[in-house]
Amino acid sequence: MLGGMTGASDQTRRVRFVNANWTPGRDGGPAFELMVVTEDERRHSLPVPAEEMAALVALTQVRDAVLLFDAEDRTLIVANLVGAWVPQTWSAEDGGAGAGAG
Repeated sequence: MLGGMTGASDQTRRVRFVNANWTPGRDGGPAFELMVVTEDERRHSLPVPAEEMAALVALTQVRDAVLLFDAEDRTLIVANLVGAWVPQTWSAEDGGAGAGAG
């Protein structure tokens, strides 16, 4: 488990892949459809407004960041923006040991 990390539950898994599809002008405005593939090979689709996509991409590029996805609340978590709360090797498949050690 992730040591009480906000947004995480026992459904949280490490992200293996992130893909985005651009749909200009559909449903009232431009948007992206994000596909998040987690370590258990599950695929999750998330709509992202175009104006939020640049910030999201920037967060995924942070050095030493660990991307996690909580399927229960459909939350994308970017860990380790400052510091190393989640080890680079963290995996729910390994029991999630080590997270929140400081």
